[in-house]
Amino acid sequence: MHKHIKISIFAILGFLQIGLAQDDKKDLGTETVTVVKAYAPTISDAFKVKSIPTLNDSIVLQKKPINYSIFSVPVASTFTPSKGKASGVKKLPPEKIYNSYASLGLGNFNNALADFYTSSALNRDERLDVSLNHHSSRGEIDGTALDNIFYNTKLDANYTKRDRDISWGANIGAQHQLYNWYGIPNGYYTEELVNDIDEKQNYFNAFAGGFVEMEDSFFKSVNLFYRRFWDSTKSGENRAVLKPAFEFPLGDELLTLKAKVDYLGGKFKNGQVANDSNVPGIDYSHLQVGINPNINILGDDLSLNLGVNLVYGMDLENSEGNFYIYPTITASYRLLDEVAIAYGGVEGELKQNSFYGFVEENPYVSPTLDMQPTDQQYDAYIGLKGQLLPNLSYNLKGSYMAENRKPLFLLNPENTSRTDEKGYFYGNSFQVFYDDVKTLGIFGELNVDINRNFSLGINAQVYDYDTETDNPAWNLPGLTASMFMDYQIGEKWFMGANLFYVGERDDLYTVASPGTLPEDFDMTPITLDSYFDANAHIGYRINEQLSVFAKANNIANQNYMRWNNYQVQGFQVLAGATYKFDL
Repeated sequence: MHKHIKISIFAILGFLQIGLAQDDKKDLGTETVTVVKAYAPTISDAFKVKSIPTLNDSIVLQKKPINYSIFSVPVASTFTPSKGKASGVKKLPPEKIYNSYASLGLGNFNNALADFYTSSALNRDERLDVSLNHHSSRGEIDGTALDNIFYNTKLDANYTKRDRDISWGANIGAQHQLYNWYGIPNGYYTEELVNDIDEKQNYFNAFAGGFVEMEDSFFKSVNLFYRRFWDSTKSGENRAVLKPAFEFPLGDELLTLKAKVDYLGGKFKNGQVANDSNVPGIDYSHLQVGINPNINILGDDLSLNLGVNLVYGMDLENSEGNFYIYPTITASYRLLDEVAIAYGGVEGELKQNSFYGFVEENPYVSPTLDMQPTDQQYDAYIGLKGQLLPNLSYNLKGSYMAENRKPLFLLNPENTSRTDEKGYFYGNSFQVFYDDVKTLGIFGELNVDINRNFSLGINAQVYDYDTETDNPAWNLPGLTASMFMDYQIGEKWFMGANLFYVGERDDLYTVASPGTLPEDFDMTPITLDSYFDANAHIGYRINEQLSVFAKANNIANQNYMRWNNYQVQGFQVLAGATYKFDL
């Protein structure tokens, strides 16, 4: 062993001596060797512990079986379940509905208001409705020379009977109105002349009508109406209107056919105020016969109504007639569900003007009117409406209308040479001036329903008129606006208000001269100021039958003029009570 170790040591020492000797003789330098090999990693299988290891134990334990049994002992129970009782919902007594009511109110200016209404079920399918309305005033308006009293009383009765396949009804009524031509300012005429003026005008109205409606028949309905209208100057007018309607299947759609026969005839005893005397009188008689076929096309979002209105109008007094063709096209398209609905249309008609209709619009007309129908060539409009919020709705509309023989109220000339029994020739009454008018209109409206107890609405209309005669559109405003509000304050109190604004209007004051043509009369243009009117009411329900109320009109106390020299009453207050009952 020691021998081998010694030999190894001598060998190592020998190699070291040789290496050192070579270093002393020559420098061999350095060499760089680069080995390039692609990296190819591999994944080796890791050592896994078996979930169920193999037992190599020579002794394997065996599970010992266990046998057991349940020892059941009956136990007597004294629990007796009782039936549950549902908690009852407290029911409110149903609100009592009465079939009649009466209302009475009194205020300053000797204003009086009375209303009565009853609706009685004669049996299961028959009903009779009766209403009576009265409004009057005997107050004095400062600045007027004549009395300005008025009253308006109307009685109306309706009977309806509805069966399974047919319904029909009839109505009858009467009306009496009293208005004064009080549009003369103080000091304009002498007191003696004013005292001799009979300014009272009485209007009387009697009407009757009926209807028939049928189910599951091509004949759908027919309406019949007759009116007799007259006044205290021996002027009278008759009007009768018959309107049947039919429906016919046309593929998947229905063709609706409406017809109309409209007769108007009357007489004014006195001639036009521009005449030197009250003769000759004015007779008029007009007949219209028309037919209106149209088809309604319904889609998921589109509703389209296509039709035409064919009318033959006859002036029976002058033995003249004309045939008119009008479009009746309307459409609506749902752009965004209920948020935005676009609509539009082009419609036209031959309007039957009447003495009664003019009096309803302006009770201070003279009983010397020229009666002509209005040829509404077309009324083209387009709009957008919808609901921005569940309680906020809107409506925007633009329109353009062309009308021939549009009636405009124009002040009658002052003609003191007349000898009429009634005093309407002192520049205090109105005539009807016919002009061809094109009207551009813009309308906007917002309605807000905060909840079931509060609602608010506002709207405005702007008009621009273009007349054939280059005259202003007499007594038509260029701007109107209104606002209304209703509020139910709890169960007892309620209130509401409405405000409206009317812009400036143009009129013409003329003075007649005997033997002079009307176009040569002395004329003075008049501009009526715009006005604002605010009205409000409040009420309290004492019980389910009796309630009291108070109304305030013209709260701003403006003595504005709706018509030239016709000032309205100032601030008005009226209070009263309403009583409900069964009759």
